[in-house]
This record gives sequence, C-alpha cells and structure tokens, in this order.
Amino acid sequence: MLKSLFIRNFVLIDSLDIKFDKGFSVITGETGAGKSIILGALSLVLGQRADGKSIKNGSEKCVIEAVFDVSRYKLEEFFQSNDLEYDAEVCILRRELFASGKSRAFVNDSPVSLTVIKELGSRLIDIHSQHQNLLLGDNRFQLKVIDVMAENEILLILYRKEYTRYLSLKRELKELTEKAAQTKQEEDYVRFQLEQLAEANLVAGEQEELEQELETLSHAEEIKGSLYKITQLLNGEEQGAVQLIKDALSTADSLERYYPKAKEIAERLRSAYIDMNDLASETEVQKEDIEFNPERLDWVNDRLNTLYTLEQKHRVSTVEELIEQQDKYEEQLKEIDSFDDQIESLKKQLEVSHQELLQQAAVLSEQRKIASRAIASQLVEMIVPLGMPNTRFAIDFVARPEPESDGMDEIRFMFSANKSAELQPVAQTASGGEISRLMLCIKAMIAGFTALPAIIFDEVDTGVSGDIADKMGDIMQELGTKMQVFAITHLPQIAAKGKEHYFVYKEDTEDRTVTRIKKLNKEERVKEIARMLSGASLTGASIANAKELLKAKN
Repeated sequence: MLKSLFIRNFVLIDSLDIKFDKGFSVITGETGAGKSIILGALSLVLGQRADGKSIKNGSEKCVIEAVFDVSRYKLEEFFQSNDLEYDAEVCILRRELFASGKSRAFVNDSPVSLTVIKELGSRLIDIHSQHQNLLLGDNRFQLKVIDVMAENEILLILYRKEYTRYLSLKRELKELTEKAAQTKQEEDYVRFQLEQLAEANLVAGEQEELEQELETLSHAEEIKGSLYKITQLLNGEEQGAVQLIKDALSTADSLERYYPKAKEIAERLRSAYIDMNDLASETEVQKEDIEFNPERLDWVNDRLNTLYTLEQKHRVSTVEELIEQQDKYEEQLKEIDSFDDQIESLKKQLEVSHQELLQQAAVLSEQRKIASRAIASQLVEMIVPLGMPNTRFAIDFVARPEPESDGMDEIRFMFSANKSAELQPVAQTASGGEISRLMLCIKAMIAGFTALPAIIFDEVDTGVSGDIADKMGDIMQELGTKMQVFAITHLPQIAAKGKEHYFVYKEDTEDRTVTRIKKLNKEERVKEIARMLSGASLTGASIANAKELLKAKN
C-alpha cells in the first residue's frame, strides 16, 4: 500500500508531501492542472528512466520519495536476494535526479540499480493506463490472468523447476555433441601423437643417464689412459703411492717401542694404506671396463636425438614432461571414446525430462481450461452492465509445438461486442473504451484471488458517462475493499464513490506557476463534484446533485 508521496523540484512542483489511505481514492482536477505530473513523478520513483528536463527550472536536483507498506506482498526473499534491509511496514523508494541528467535510486536508503527499483516497483503499484491496455492482447498476460484465477501457483513452480532441468539437459547435450564433433576431428592427430610417444618407450630419468653415458663413450680412450696413469701412480712397483705408504707404515711400527706417539702415526698410515690399496684396485677394474664402443655410441646418440626431437616437437625440455603429455593424450582418447556413451545417457535423461514436462504441462493446461470457462462467464456477467449488452467472450487454446517456460498453451482472448460479429482476438476487434472496461473487470476478478499491489486507473473511464460510469465506479469501489485503488478521473459519478478525494490544481505565484494537490474535506468535495457536473459556474442544482451522488456512494 502506498502510504505517502514526497516530491521536491519536479517539473511544476516546488514541494509536495501527501499521505494516502487504504481503500478507493479518487484524484480529480481540471485538464492541464498537473495530474499527469504527479503520475509521472510516481512512475520515476518506480524505475522509469528520466532526464534533466524533469527537474523544475532553476533547480539542480529533484527528489521523489514514496513510502509503502509491503506486509502483504511476500517480498522478504526479494529483499534478501538483493541484500536490502526488509521492513514490512515501511519500505522507502527514492529517486534523485540531477540537472546533468544523472540519477540515483535508493531502497530503504541503500543505493540500488534502476533494474532493482523497477522490479520492486512493479510489485508495489500497477499503473493502469490506456497504454497498459495493450497487454490485453499479449499471450503472456492472458496466461497470467488464467493462472492467477486457476490458482496454479504450485503447479507452475513444479513445472518451471522441471523446465529448468529440461533446458539444462538440452544445453548440456548440445555442448557435449559439439565438443564430441570437434574432438572427433582431432582424434587422428591425438592418436598419432600418442602412438609416437608410446613407441618411444619413455623412461623417467633416462635422458640424464644417456647424456652421461654419451660423455663417457665419447672420451673412452682419454678416460682409459687417465685411469691407467692413476693406477700406476698408486700401485707402481717401485715408486707407487701404495708401496711408499707401506714402507712408511713399517717404519712407524718399528718406531713405536721407542716413541709412543708413533702408534697414532702408524694407525693413520695403516688406514691410508687400506684406502689407497682399495682405490688402486678399483681404478684397475674401471680401466678394464672402459672400452671404445662405436655401436653403443651410435645407439646412445640415436636415442638422445629421438628424445630431443620429441621434446622440441612438444615444446618441453624433459622426458618427464613428455610422459605427462603422453598421459594427457591417453586421457583425451578415453574422453573421445566415452562421448558416445555420455551422449546416449544424456539423450535418455532428456527424453525422461521431456515426458515429465509434457505430463505436467497437460495437468496445467487442464486446470487452465477448467478455469477459463468460469472466467469467460464471470467476465461477461461483469461487463454487460457497463454498456456492452451483447458481449461475447471466450478463451481459445492452441498447443505449442514445444514446451515453454509457462507451459504448452497458446492463449487467445476472443471477443465480440455485437450480436452478428464473429469472435475475434480481443486486440483486433475491441475499441479503446471496450478494452478499458475489459481490463477493469479483469483486474477486479484477479483481486479476488491474489494480493495485488496498489493500482492506479489513469482515466480508464474515457469515453463513458452516465449509468456506465456509475457502474465502473461501483467496480472500483468494490475493488477498493480488497486493495488500495486510485482513479484519476473526469467523471463525477466515479469521483463521488471514492473513500478519499484528492484535488490537483495550478496556482500562480509572483514569478511562476506551480502544481499542488490537496485532500478535500466534505464541503470542498461537494464543490469539486458540482464543478465536474456543471463546469466552472456552480449552480444550486449542481450542488444538490453533487450531494446526492456523495450520499448514494454508500
């Protein structure tokens, strides 16, 4: 419910701060007084785009603030998902417009995007104008009307959950099929690369071993000569290091009985003798092992060339990295080989989901068809008294070829206002006035099934008068018992039925003209309705007639 509206520096409005009550309220004023300005300000705070022209001349900033009671609208989840503070009784929407053309939006003093405030605004106020009447020919709107009155909320939640799953499976199958087709083209390449790496019989660490062996084989003669020289120096018959250490050891042993410290010298020489003797034996063995082997050298060179070529090809520097690449190719081939099984599995899941979706859509469709008969009957019953005695109305159903987010039903509201005319889609045959009355009745019907936001009827009574206007007023008055209703009207019959009456007028100051709005008391209300009846000149008859209209409203 809209509790209050505050406007500052908007078009012709200096400052306006007005409170509203629940129920049915009317807004009147002479043509050009500024009713559309107030409606425009409200549209801006609900998320409509704006520019600097909306700001009153000479001002740098315009502020529009609307306060709502949102306790009936189940908006906790919306506030939570948008990280906004939730207060059921006080929800403040604010727009600030600047002369530069920039604007800012706030919900409960938290800055938000225009998208957020627009979505929230659509759940708080329904501004019903001639433009909105175009919705009546829209299939989505027609479906929404039927679903609300058929109370299909739970069915739609279940259906949309399955529909989301169906779309997800469909998308996954498409992506997998495309990926399979792409990888199939790469299969020959991957398989060739894998076979080449597999044939190489790669072994971790072999490159380092082969490179060392290559060094040894390439310098075999040099190594053999050096080892021979070492052996001779260690174990030569006359001046070998081993023999010299042995002689020194004998001398130290003989000195031990005269010189006690010689014992330590002897032990160290004995240890050195053992090490040198072992070393001499080892170098002798290694010398014999070293041979120049041209065949082995060629093989090592070939093997290393194979490894280097593969590393260069795959842009790596070690055999270990080549093995990792080989593992990757093996995984790719496994994935390619498994695509057919994965695709087949997804197709089965998709078919199961599709069948489940069709079953749920059939239940949804049946509920809609049952409700549509009652809707058509009730709508005709409501609209006949509004000056359309020959109205016929029906709802056609056409099955869609594939499920969509709201089911399988294509809906058409079929209408005729004349006895002899065939039923045709409402958007093609109904006049503007007829569509206005149809929409008024539909909104009144919907209000009996769900908590609608506040609604503003913007001159939907255009083109009607007298008894028809009176009956339209009755519908709005009844609608006001279920929700907050505003009617911007030029008709006294409707204005008299409002619980509250707001008057919009222009006032000239010293340097400019401004728009104002005020809530009328009983006496002021009589005069305003009398003016609407007779024009600017009030007569005794118009005053009396106004009093009768106000008296008859209850």
